[in-house]
Amino acid sequence: MRRFLILGAIMALSACADMSPPPLATTAPATPVFFQPYSVALDKPALDAIAAAAVTAAERPEARIIVLGAADAGGNTQANILLSKTRARIVADQLIADGVGPGRIRARGLGEQSAPEASAQSARRVVIRIEG
Repeated sequence: MRRFLILGAIMALSACADMSPPPLATTAPATPVFFQPYSVALDKPALDAIAAAAVTAAERPEARIIVLGAADAGGNTQANILLSKTRARIVADQLIADGVGPGRIRARGLGEQSAPEASAQSARRVVIRIEG
């Protein structure tokens, strides 16, 4: 249930994000990867989530992989933009290490994102979407 709430929140946030390709609100499968405050370190659950996304990507070799990083409200705007970009890049690099071709991956940082379910932890995330 919590996963559906998180995914719903992520999709709702897409309406607020200023993004040309790719928008968040799609029906593509999404895998969230969570982070500790002010951190870009990948813990075991994060590595497991990324590995699972890499397996799904391998099953769909024509699909694009969209990696969208976010930060919570802590810190200033510029720091949050940099943090979200760095998180997205770290996850993209791990996908590559797990066998996903780098040409299939597009990584982008969204900066600060709110978390309607009132959990700063859920705002500190990267979403991996597999499209196509």
